[in-house]
Amino acid sequence: MHRPMQWVRNIFYVILAIIGVPVNLVSIVILSKGNCGLSSCTTRYLVAMSTADLLVIITDIILRKMNDYYFPLNFLDLTSVCRTRYFLIRAAIDCSVWFTIAFTFDRFVAICCQKLKSKYCTRKTATVVLSTTSILLCLKNIPTYFRYKPRRVIDNVEWRCSNKPSYFTDPRWIVFAMFEKALTPLLPFMLILLLNVLTFRHILVTSRVRQRLRGQSKKDNHNDCEMERRRKSLILLFTISGSFIFLWLLYMLYIFRIGDFLDDESYYIFGKLAFLLRNLSCCTNTFIYVVTQSDFREQLKSTVKYAVTSIIKLINKQNN
Repeated sequence: MHRPMQWVRNIFYVILAIIGVPVNLVSIVILSKGNCGLSSCTTRYLVAMSTADLLVIITDIILRKMNDYYFPLNFLDLTSVCRTRYFLIRAAIDCSVWFTIAFTFDRFVAICCQKLKSKYCTRKTATVVLSTTSILLCLKNIPTYFRYKPRRVIDNVEWRCSNKPSYFTDPRWIVFAMFEKALTPLLPFMLILLLNVLTFRHILVTSRVRQRLRGQSKKDNHNDCEMERRRKSLILLFTISGSFIFLWLLYMLYIFRIGDFLDDESYYIFGKLAFLLRNLSCCTNTFIYVVTQSDFREQLKSTVKYAVTSIIKLINKQNN
């Protein structure tokens, strides 16, 4: 049973890499142009999220999972390089998660805290928040580099990584492991749920107040531009948040060993599925933008059209 599951997993990661790298690159390019009808701070958060997702695909899927399966024992498997890979993987995953939290909080302030909005929801604040978050998460993951020992030594050369025995017994490592689980993904889950509930509650109350002030009735269908703008912002926020919760839920249950009641075979499949869905989350945001943002769709069409036209011109030029 394990072998078919491993085969499916490896094929899935190849497909994920083939799709995930270009879609995140396209998102970064399109969003960076600033022509998607989004505020500058929102654009910065979305670009940062796509960049972090791209780094997860490169470090975790391509340089680790695909490398271990398709290219065994190369320079990437040197213990020093292996340790660096694990550090980069953890930092990229943490950034991917916490950039989503930063985006969610930014939208919460923009929608629910009008007095704070003008000061907080700016490009400068977004840059400071993203930079500070990145630095803190990289510092937090420095111990990860020292967590591993060589798995094997061949001709005095250290290869691959495995956890040091002290990682499972030393109280300091145990506390660090618990801190890691709390930081990603337990606390993000709680924050996203809380912020979305508060945002939805605020929108519900505000909508009722605005309807009363404007004298709206069920038969009167005024075009409230402010509410329409908020509706689009909410759709983007709730879709990204909902996707995160759905795709990370099994992983959270897995790392907290909620599925211990399963037999070994089922628990193995449960774990692999949890990691597959977690990694799939690195490719979903671009499709969310396509579905929810009309301006992004137009920019995507223009980009694809330009790329196809350029390729055709290049082919014709070579043929002539």
